[in-house]
Amino acid sequence: MSGGSESVSIKVVITKDYWEMSRLAARIIADVIRSKPNIVLGLATGGTPEGCYRELVRMHKEEGLDFSQVITFNLDEYVGLPLDHPQSYHHYMDVHLFNHVNIKRENIHIPDGTAEDLEKHCREYEEAIKKAGGIDLQLLGIGRNGHIGFNEPGSPFNSRTRVVKLTETTRRDNARFFGSLDEVPTHAITMGLATIMEARKILLLASGLNKAEAVAKAVEGPKTPDVPASILQDHPDCTFIIDREAASKLKGRYEKTFSDER
Repeated sequence: MSGGSESVSIKVVITKDYWEMSRLAARIIADVIRSKPNIVLGLATGGTPEGCYRELVRMHKEEGLDFSQVITFNLDEYVGLPLDHPQSYHHYMDVHLFNHVNIKRENIHIPDGTAEDLEKHCREYEEAIKKAGGIDLQLLGIGRNGHIGFNEPGSPFNSRTRVVKLTETTRRDNARFFGSLDEVPTHAITMGLATIMEARKILLLASGLNKAEAVAKAVEGPKTPDVPASILQDHPDCTFIIDREAASKLKGRYEKTFSDER
């Protein structure tokens, strides 16, 4: 059930906490994998999807969820970090998902921030997505400033995979993963907003009070490049799965997965 303006097509599901959010997202992804074993998944990194990946790994080990035909494309990667750097998204995906399931290495695609010709690499990444038939399901998080992927405020709605300069807000938010702010890369490769919007289904996860304003602006605010996630209002099959804290600034009434309305 959607709320807010009738023109907004985003479905919002509010969970009681982070772990319920993670389990629900994992169940949706698992159901899609079971119905289409060779699904093309778009994947996100950061703190928010870790619980979802943990649950997918559990499903693989305990319920036989099969990743052998799954194809993946990650949203983004830092420019200049070696692929085996502890904070590279190549390393993140191995640690949180790929090393624990039966996915084929040749089916994994992550932007290479060490590529010699970054612009050419970005074009080739777009072509690889098209060659795979497009993304069936794209998993997203959202930044405090409303970014999705590394599409910072002001990103054109027609943007494609490209190199972007990270805002200080994003760098400060990500500094917790590094030794200091100075160690956080200044640039990244990201899928563009138009690339993300071509996914057939989108799931966006958000947890915590620090994401509440960005969620409210994305779902109920005006559609504007100043809030990149607001473009999702135009997607025909986009669901926000968010916990109560992340939902705290929404004005409309939305679907809840718990009975306690307090």
